[in-house]
Amino acid sequence: MKFSIEREVLLKPLQDVIGAVERKQTLPILGNVLIEASDSRVLFTASDSEIEVQSEASVSVDSTGATSVPARKLLDICRSLKDNSRMEVELSGEQVKIKSGRTRFSLATMQAGEFPKINKLEDAQSVTLKQSVLSQAIRATAFSMAQQDVRFYLNGMLIEINQGRLCCVATDGHRLAYSECETDVEPVTPIRAILPRKSVNELTRLIGGAEDELELSITKNHLQVVLNDTVMTTKLIDGRFPDYNRVIPIDVNKELLLNKESLKNTLQRAAILSSEKYRGVRLAVEQGVLTVSSNNPDREEAIDELEIDYTGESAEIGFNVTYLLDVLGAMDGENTRLLLKDSNSSALVMPESEDNTKYVIMPMRL
Repeated sequence: MKFSIEREVLLKPLQDVIGAVERKQTLPILGNVLIEASDSRVLFTASDSEIEVQSEASVSVDSTGATSVPARKLLDICRSLKDNSRMEVELSGEQVKIKSGRTRFSLATMQAGEFPKINKLEDAQSVTLKQSVLSQAIRATAFSMAQQDVRFYLNGMLIEINQGRLCCVATDGHRLAYSECETDVEPVTPIRAILPRKSVNELTRLIGGAEDELELSITKNHLQVVLNDTVMTTKLIDGRFPDYNRVIPIDVNKELLLNKESLKNTLQRAAILSSEKYRGVRLAVEQGVLTVSSNNPDREEAIDELEIDYTGESAEIGFNVTYLLDVLGAMDGENTRLLLKDSNSSALVMPESEDNTKYVIMPMRL
């Protein structure tokens, strides 16, 4: 195997696949990137056995072949070289030799045949989406995924694709994020899959807000996303996601229209003296004013008031302030709607101008 490549051309596929490489591997080869040179292209593959990312580059190939080398070392070498420099990569015995000007590197290799690759998806259902549509839905909901919940299906995100509709839902049992987008997609049968947390994070990194299209293929156990020269394949979580429609409150009777930045600043000030363990703040709604307060075991207290246009009944309810701030950070627009019922009922937070994004936050007893 021998090929010549510009530094910038090599850097992009390496950056695309590096997220799949775990720093602590159960198998040493999972710390490597698989390099396969054929004709006028080189394919790079990284995997942690649950998620696989492939990216290719068009290069001048002198001789075909395949091997694997330490992924992060190769990336660091590429980053360290000068811009616009040219690299020669050659497999020599059990090492890969890298030359660039007067710089030389030798990397240890492991056989390409030992690298675990996910088999080609069979009988997959495929749809085509705009990158911006999927990116928007994921970014609006990903923060609500659980991190290490024993209910493993919560440590991921639900993706649903029906006729003309894409929906992403995430919940950790204390809060729920829902985002729906209109699409031109018409799948043969409705698509419903739970993506693992790491896969969601990789998708967020790989796709942008571009209007370019991506192809999404799904089987019972795998989901694959093809965007330009990059392919991400991931195993799916086998579990039953909660019925999110039962969680979204429909009987709220108090609606507040608030300036998002003003509410965010008020919450941040009150949070300074909230208990570090529970992060609770109390919201008291009265005619014309929203009072946000917090205290801690040291008997310290913070009180902040925000003028609002509200003439309904009074109410008082406690929340984890981190959940509220996460929602405000994920929302677009100048204003936000806060819909409440009573101190024992979940709150619904939505953007001012549309109903396709909804956030549910459970109350706290303070």
